[in-house]
Parts: sequence; C-alpha cells; structure tokens
Amino acid sequence: MTISLRNLPVEVERAIVETSRREGISLNKATLRLLEAALRKPVKNSDFEEFHGTWPSAEADAFDAALAEMRQVDAADWEIGG
Repeated sequence: MTISLRNLPVEVERAIVETSRREGISLNKATLRLLEAALRKPVKNSDFEEFHGTWPSAEADAFDAALAEMRQVDAADWEIGG
C-alpha cells in the first residue's frame, strides 16, 4: 500500500528526518519504523495502577502542601558540634 502524507507537523517531519539520518535508512523506512513503534503496546502494565490507584490532582496537591514543612532542610540541624 502506498500513502501520501501532506502537511506534516514540523515535529513529525523532524523525527522522521532524524531517525533516517541516525539509523542510515530511507525516509520511508524511518516513517514506517516510527509508525510501528507508536503502535506497539507494552506487554504488561508497569505502573501498578490497578493495585494502588491514583489520586485526583486536588488530593495530591493537598498532600504535598501538608508535607511542605517536613521537606524543608534546616542548615543548623547539620552543623557539627553546634
């Protein structure tokens, strides 16, 4: 099958050209390689979301805010003999 692509976004064109140059292959082969890579799905889910879930942004922000004071480092605590 042959497909013509027009009006490629600059970043897509750049990725094709960079892949072609880096791997020493034609623009066609580079395009096919990038398309095939984009279609590959991970064999298994590696983020463990099904075990721990995710937090809504508001809850995560509230948690980070609650820990902000604990994340501060006091230089005096690290002075030797002080």
